[in-house]
Amino acid sequence: MGLIDYLKSQFLEIIQWEDDSRDTLSYRYPVDKEIKRGAQLIVRESQVAQFLYLGQFGDTFAPGTWTLTTDNTPILNTLKGWKYGFESPFKADVYYLNTRLFTGNKWGTANPIMMRDQDFGIVRVRAYGTYDFHIVDPKLFLKEVAGTDHHFRLEEFADTMRSRIVSVFSEALASAKLPVLDVAARYQELGAALLPLINPAVTSKYGLELPSFIVENISLPPEVEQAIDKRSSMAAVGNLTDYVKFQMAEGMTKGEGASMAGNAAQLGAGIAMGQQMAQAMSGAQATPPAAPPATPPPLPAATPPNGLPALLSPAEAAQVLGVSESDVLTALADGSLKGKKIGSAWRITHAALDDFLKS
Repeated sequence: MGLIDYLKSQFLEIIQWEDDSRDTLSYRYPVDKEIKRGAQLIVRESQVAQFLYLGQFGDTFAPGTWTLTTDNTPILNTLKGWKYGFESPFKADVYYLNTRLFTGNKWGTANPIMMRDQDFGIVRVRAYGTYDFHIVDPKLFLKEVAGTDHHFRLEEFADTMRSRIVSVFSEALASAKLPVLDVAARYQELGAALLPLINPAVTSKYGLELPSFIVENISLPPEVEQAIDKRSSMAAVGNLTDYVKFQMAEGMTKGEGASMAGNAAQLGAGIAMGQQMAQAMSGAQATPPAAPPATPPPLPAATPPNGLPALLSPAEAAQVLGVSESDVLTALADGSLKGKKIGSAWRITHAALDDFLKS
């Protein structure tokens, strides 16, 4: 081997990466030789090449074929400290990043999310779905996600990013302040509505962009779901009185060994209960009580004992005493029974009759 051939074998003249894995996000090109001035860098579509020199980010190259010269490596010139530009060979790390769209990535909450709901108060929510992403900031992605991994695959990314995506989703859902019942009924709209809240955080933190974020399911704790089911059942019943009548009638037709009297009693109790529940639920529509009268009504006259009138005639007094009317007239005449003669008729008070009995 001649000297020229030996020198050529020590320098990289063509740098390229052909990806056929379909699941690689970033790949560190195995640079075991020095890169000389004028070397060819080939970057295919859906790829970005990122140079690192001594742990610092250098120049970034988009798709195309590049001849490495002073003109297109200004950052490397600065980092390398070339006084007069790119002249001498050097070693640097070259990372290829796959910028195509990665679809159908799953996300989900390992633990329930605590959120405040206007209908149920504070509730615990679980959610899962899928999202699509692609890399938009190679330097930030390498720094925050892939690190120095020489071959960073989608499987590693899913484990790394699942909790981060869920964290961003939780913050976006809390800031959106959507009721849980509305969330459960509008999954597609929810994902589209959350994207403007999720993307700025994901892009600024991880150098990614999510064109699509899909919520497939949001679930509540079993006790909250049971309460919702009960509320739905009550709304479906409608008229509670008619429902109770129907239920009791069903029980009468299905009951075995029960007497008709017992069934009738159950039916009556059920109807009464249904009426009470209906009245309680429609209390807001009940007629308000009548206002008290401006002036109190006059008190009724005192009722004399035994239901007798306040003044007695001789015949009534005789009936009370159990004697004849003539005996009463005789007593009135001799003054032993006090009375008041008005015209030709006598009238006797209850007090006078009591005094007569006591004398």
